[in-house]
Amino acid sequence: MKIAILSRGPSLYSTKRLIEASKSKGHTVRVINPLKCYMNITAHKPEVYYEQEKLTGFDAVIPRIGASITFYGLAVLRQFEMMGVYCLNESVAIGRSRDKLRSLQLLSRKGIGMPVTAFAHNPGDTKNVIQLVKGAPLVMKLLEGTQGVGVVLAETNKAAESVIEAFRGLNANILVQEYIEEAKGSDIRCFVLGEKVIAAMMRTAKEGEFRSNLHRGGSAKIVKLTPEERSTAVRSAKILGLNCAGVDILRSNHGPVVMEVNSSPGLEGIELSTNKDVANSIIEFIEKNATPGKTRTKGKG
Repeated sequence: MKIAILSRGPSLYSTKRLIEASKSKGHTVRVINPLKCYMNITAHKPEVYYEQEKLTGFDAVIPRIGASITFYGLAVLRQFEMMGVYCLNESVAIGRSRDKLRSLQLLSRKGIGMPVTAFAHNPGDTKNVIQLVKGAPLVMKLLEGTQGVGVVLAETNKAAESVIEAFRGLNANILVQEYIEEAKGSDIRCFVLGEKVIAAMMRTAKEGEFRSNLHRGGSAKIVKLTPEERSTAVRSAKILGLNCAGVDILRSNHGPVVMEVNSSPGLEGIELSTNKDVANSIIEFIEKNATPGKTRTKGKG
C-alpha cells in the first residue's frame, strides 16, 4: 500500500511511529505537510499538488492535522476524499470533533453522559450560566483550546464571573462546565480504533494542577476499564464518525462522563504507559479497511 501521513511534524513521536509501523509491514509511506499542498478543485478531476508534484496513487491517508491549521488541513483532506482515497478519519468527523460545542451537542443528543455544560453570549447572563452548572467550583474552556490551554478552574462564583467577563471582553467563545470533584484531578484516555478500545490510560494531574494533560506535567498509568466506560468511549467516537479517536472520560458519582473526543490522539503517552503497539494496530486497521471508494463523505461535508 501507498500511505500518506498529513503532518507538519515528521520528527514527532506519533508520526515517526506510524512511519515505522507502515514500513515494517512493507508499505510505502510519505509524510506530507498539508500547508505545502495546493489543489485543483475542478469537479471532474480533483487534484492535489505538493511542492509542484501531483500526488497520485495513494491508497490511504492518515490525518495528523494540528488544531491551528484545521481549516486548510481539512480542505486538503477533503480533496483526497474526492479523489477516492481512503481516510482513517474523514474531514466531516474531524470537523465535528474540533468544534467542542457541536461535538458536545451531538453526544448529548445521543444520551452520552457529560458534565453539566452551559454556553452563552450575553454578559448579563453570567450569574445564570454559573448556576446552571451548579455553581463554583467550575471549569471554563475556550472552544479553540487544545492540550489544556485555555482551561481555567474557578473555585468561587466571584472568580468565575471575573474570568467569564474577561473572556467575553476578548470576544472569546467559552464553555462553562461542572467540576467533577470526585475525579480528583484524574481522567481516562480511551484510545478507540474502529469498534474497540485498544488501549487506555489514567492521567493524573501534577500537584497543584487540575489539568491532567501529559503536556502539562501530568503522569499516566495503565487502567482497567469498566464495560460501561468501554461502551461510552466507542459510542462517542462512532457518534462523531471517527474511526480513530482519543476519548477522555471522567469517573463521576453517576458513571462515566465524556470531557472531549480527540480526532488526532497522540501515541507517545498511550504506548509508553500501556506498552501496547498502537501504531501497528492503526496500520492493521487501514489494511483491512482501505478499499478504493470506501470514503463515506467523498468530500461532501
